[in-house]
Amino acid sequence: MRVIRASIAGTPMGPAQDDVLALVSDLIWAHTAPSHGLEHLRAKASDEGMDVYFFLRAPSEDAALKQAHAILTGAHAPLSAHGYHAATMHR
Repeated sequence: MRVIRASIAGTPMGPAQDDVLALVSDLIWAHTAPSHGLEHLRAKASDEGMDVYFFLRAPSEDAALKQAHAILTGAHAPLSAHGYHAATMHR
């Protein structure tokens, strides 16, 4: 199991923070294929927007980064429609 953190920037979160975190999580799950190896994800608020932690089945850190990138690429349009975009990925 590998963990990759992606920083998501966009519309600042207000009182409905939990709803926004759940929405982003749902959008990512809805646009993730089984081949991406996603086992779990967790979204947490940050100063710039939110951090999404991807828990992935992957043989290496490089493979996990590629899988997380593919997931975010697939979810780009719906995330953008809600004012969010992936800013940075971290190991």
